[in-house]
Amino acid sequence: MIDLTVHEEIRKKNIQRCREQGIILPTFAQMKDPSLIPQETIAKLNKTGLWDLNPANLFRITWKNEPNLEGGGFGDPNYIEIPREITGVKARVLGLVGKYFPTGSHKVGATYGCLAPALITGNFDSTRQKAVWPSTGNYCRGGAYNSALLACESIAILPEGMSKERFDWLKTVAGEVIPTKGTESNVKEIFDKCHELDAERGDDIVIFNQFDQFGNYLWHYEVTASAIDQMLRHESTDPRQVRGFFATTGSAGTIGAGDYLKNHYPELVVAAGEALQCPTLLRNGFGDHRIEGIGDKHVPWVHNVRNTDMVAAIDDNDCMELLRLFNSEAGHEYLRSKGVSDKTLSQLTYLGISGVGNLLGAVKMAKYYEMEEDDIIVIVLTDSMDMYTSRLNEMEQLRGTFTREDAAAAYARFLLGQGIEHALELSYYEKLRIHNLKYYTWVEQQGKDAEELTAQWYDRDYWTSIQRLAPEIDRLIEAFNRELET
Repeated sequence: MIDLTVHEEIRKKNIQRCREQGIILPTFAQMKDPSLIPQETIAKLNKTGLWDLNPANLFRITWKNEPNLEGGGFGDPNYIEIPREITGVKARVLGLVGKYFPTGSHKVGATYGCLAPALITGNFDSTRQKAVWPSTGNYCRGGAYNSALLACESIAILPEGMSKERFDWLKTVAGEVIPTKGTESNVKEIFDKCHELDAERGDDIVIFNQFDQFGNYLWHYEVTASAIDQMLRHESTDPRQVRGFFATTGSAGTIGAGDYLKNHYPELVVAAGEALQCPTLLRNGFGDHRIEGIGDKHVPWVHNVRNTDMVAAIDDNDCMELLRLFNSEAGHEYLRSKGVSDKTLSQLTYLGISGVGNLLGAVKMAKYYEMEEDDIIVIVLTDSMDMYTSRLNEMEQLRGTFTREDAAAAYARFLLGQGIEHALELSYYEKLRIHNLKYYTWVEQQGKDAEELTAQWYDRDYWTSIQRLAPEIDRLIEAFNRELET
């Protein structure tokens, strides 16, 4: 799971490295509640840009950054409500905004949840080893960024077909950038490259695979779920009104927040989204798609399938057309005619491609469960349009300028016309079917233990034992930080 065995000799080397670089590590508690951050660090942040390669920005790994690119402080969680004029459903849809993390995506938090425990225990030697970040996009960006802040060497691995913005930025931060064959759906090719590197470099690298690293799951269980909980307390006085949490699965880190939310909101349904062009959970299917950030063709090791109640597949063409609707002059003009406010129009840039996919999943949920005005569905906007301007340019070259007629068609067909097709409410045995798909990737291909796979399903303490690790990790971080000062 998360190895907290302490290797004192390497740990001391990491302490010395951090001391030399002026690095202090944030705790999970501080990421949940930035008021716990020392005033000295806040003073540094007042002079630091959100994306700067400054170790003080480790303390900006939180959903509660002020929405500023320079010198911001902290406030409430960043979120928006996507109004009924856009969704076409009665239920309220609330979206937690990931744009104001360093790197512009919440994946910087997931990578910290993986790297920090290894650093503070000495399971990773920052003075000698390189951190390898296999990903379909934002995770390797977050890993390379945190590695740079922690004075570690990094290797980023991602499919060659991912957006130009990702590659351009990575080349300025990561020590090595390795493109692999294919696009979003080609996760196995990423795993294969990791095996190659492991054979070539051995103990010189440590691979932080988001799909099997429980630090990814734990960070979302603790930090993302806490931010959602605070957002919901602002918006609702009745926990029974919180009806849905929809998350495209990707590495299954974000959907881990649903495990926490299920314990606090009795009517909550957790839904996993995927691309219709690659319906692995829905139909044991395969294929390629354009919803960047949700790598698939397998079930992640860190996905607690027992707590997933629904699977819904989203057509990637719907996402791409709505991306144009939300980010074009003609689209804004048309939406304005439908009663969408200028404030909401300005907020639509908070939705990247997977964010649009999550929005459409929320629409499906609302229609499937016949939700009413008081019902609330939560989605996570993992990144923003900042990552996808090149995709808009590609769409314009392919299909021409987006017109008012295109806007009317996209609005009617892909929003108002979104139906409950390709949605499956999961029975016990449907959940077990999906869980069992892990065997082929993780036991046969990646060498995991079949007994642990069985324990994930039948041992009720398996997941709660991971959830209980956050206080122990915080204790180790605090001890690490104290020794930095001596």
